[in-house]
Amino acid sequence: MRNGPGWGTADMPDLSGRVAVVTGANSGLGYVTARELARKGARVVLACRSGTRGREAVARLAAEVPGATAEFGRLDLGELASVRAFAAALPDERIDLLVNNAGVMAVPYGTTADGFETQFGVNHLGHFALTGLLLPRLLAAPGARIVTVSSMLHALADVDPRDPGGRAGYRRWIAYARSKTANLLFTHELARRLGGGSLLAAAAHPGYAATGLQTAGPRAEGRRGAERMMELANRVFAQSAEAGALPTLYAATAPGVRPDSFFGPAFAMWRGAPAPSWRAPWTLDDRASAALWAASARLTGVDVDGRAAARDA
Repeated sequence: MRNGPGWGTADMPDLSGRVAVVTGANSGLGYVTARELARKGARVVLACRSGTRGREAVARLAAEVPGATAEFGRLDLGELASVRAFAAALPDERIDLLVNNAGVMAVPYGTTADGFETQFGVNHLGHFALTGLLLPRLLAAPGARIVTVSSMLHALADVDPRDPGGRAGYRRWIAYARSKTANLLFTHELARRLGGGSLLAAAAHPGYAATGLQTAGPRAEGRRGAERMMELANRVFAQSAEAGALPTLYAATAPGVRPDSFFGPAFAMWRGAPAPSWRAPWTLDDRASAALWAASARLTGVDVDGRAAARDA
């Protein structure tokens, strides 16, 4: 598939023999990402919270891509015990690609099983822990990549180092923006710690793509009017999930991707073929990324030093 002129899934390389893990792969961007990786020959693990929806997604993928190798793995990013169990259950000695895609958007205030604000806990801390737990196996695969999905809405807010989880004065869209800034700071610090070795960390965003994220918050609160408005906006303004997944697939597979790159749609960060994307300057701040890393390691209990691990690999 091509989204107008430019890079499309037809340009993806053969991925036979590669192992990919995609979080939140039962629908939307994650499902498209998993499907297209499998179409190119990768064995894909669809890491999903719901067993029912995850297994349905695997069955749907198998029907759409005959001969594909895909499997379900239960992963609840809002529960660190689940993250650890998922990582421990993976049988692979090496993993070639980790796509940190799952997320929640602008939901009412709540907390994860471990007491973190939901958006920060799921969108950032869960992926931080998962990446750390899988890092030795990613380092064992030559040319492996870690791609974390952020959002153009990260530009709405920085992460407050005194309150990284944003508990004080909760505002749902600001909390979402902070979690997406955290994704970029995480990628920046991970790339810095990896030091330009074989394992590459990059990020992507879908622009405005029609997925279930936009309607999930209003639906959870029973705000039917807001849900209908988001549905209408998706129909009128958004690009498809297939197009929205292209920046992620580009970051995951295209040649020449550099550490800490950030890709999104070419046209006004909104839609179009994948291209390097603008990012807020605070997402490139070494001190902020190091501080967030330290806080995340303390909160999750997962602290894998990429520099030391890279030397030992």
